[in-house]
Amino acid sequence: MTGTTEALGGSAAVDDAARSVTRPFYVYAVLANSLFQRGVFVLFLQQRGFSAGQVALLQTLLYLVSGLAELPTGVIADRVGRRASIVIGQVLIAGCLLGQVAFSNYWVFLVLFIGQGVGMACVSGSDTALLYDLLVRRGATASYVKINSRFTMLGTVTSGVAIALGGQLQQFSWGIVYVGSASCLVLAVVVLMSRVPEIRGADAVDEQDGAEKEHGDATAWRAMLRIATPALVTLVVVSGLMHATLTPYIIFTQKTLSDQGAGTALVSVVISAGFFVGGLTPLLSDRADRRIGYRVIVPVSLLTLAVALGLSGLGLVWVTIAAFLVLVGIPEITAVIVDNVFNKAVPSRHRASLLSVIAFVESALIGIGYLVLGALMDGMGSSVGMATYAAVPLLACLLWLPLPASDGAVIATISAKRDGNNRATEKTSVIGRDD
Repeated sequence: MTGTTEALGGSAAVDDAARSVTRPFYVYAVLANSLFQRGVFVLFLQQRGFSAGQVALLQTLLYLVSGLAELPTGVIADRVGRRASIVIGQVLIAGCLLGQVAFSNYWVFLVLFIGQGVGMACVSGSDTALLYDLLVRRGATASYVKINSRFTMLGTVTSGVAIALGGQLQQFSWGIVYVGSASCLVLAVVVLMSRVPEIRGADAVDEQDGAEKEHGDATAWRAMLRIATPALVTLVVVSGLMHATLTPYIIFTQKTLSDQGAGTALVSVVISAGFFVGGLTPLLSDRADRRIGYRVIVPVSLLTLAVALGLSGLGLVWVTIAAFLVLVGIPEITAVIVDNVFNKAVPSRHRASLLSVIAFVESALIGIGYLVLGALMDGMGSSVGMATYAAVPLLACLLWLPLPASDGAVIATISAKRDGNNRATEKTSVIGRDD
């Protein structure tokens, strides 16, 4: 009975610890994703007098710069601090949004989009690394998938609401839309600075037992080479191809629906609904991870994307809408599960740096994906171009399926080893908080 009581008390202490970490992160997720311009920024750029080609170049530049900046910003996050990197990134993005509403020269916009890409890189990898390491400190990493799914859900649902509000606010002025977005980012920074402690890679909270042994191996590049198993490298590439399919698919569905006869009002409602679906489905990530696992869910998501793109190619607006709303959420589940695999596989000392390398691959592939899908839609028409682009997730599926189960077990072994270290930390953390 005493042992049962202690176990229940320990579980309750871990839950309390997790809640103390997640509350400010949930508030941050809402504020950081209250970007009212996200659903109407293409219209804003067109009203500035930019052609479709110029808009596409700005969007591609945004992702390519973000990808290139991932590597140095990841190192900065590990050495200076994950929270500091997020703060720098969000302030930079807020400044660029204000610049976009203040200027109309295309060359100025090129500079502003470059700055925004750098800001995105500062945030990317640092936010999940900070969340994961804070949970490690509190001994609550077992709840990471569930917590990250809620974190993702709040961010995505907020994006959907912000898209809907952005169209309404634009009726008053573009200034309200962009200043409102920048203000929310500043408030997100205030929440982080006041409620979330700083963590640097040198804290190495999940590798205390091996810290002395690995002291001489102090660079992120050597750490990356140590963990770069064929299974992990393949997962990085496949995950990147999944994002390179999903992100352009969501954006270009606007044009596909419009070309198939949907009005602007219907398009905005469908895209907003898609964000809601994509935000709610990650809540199933924890159950999918425990019952199915990433080995199965990854190819399922890729095939789902291929089906969605193929159905869009039929040219029937209601089929395109149904496929978009029903299937767009499944890859979001996979993204949360795969993120957990990455966090478990990399050491805390270099977590932000290594996650930035992964984000670099994803950003580069997304940027290329925009160019490829845009070219296909220009050359073949939006519907046929969408259907042709289904070759990308099918290619990713072909890369993943031949991977032997034994190679996939390497990642599981790394995760189990780190989980064992984390459980020791977890036990110490729970006992320490009883003082």
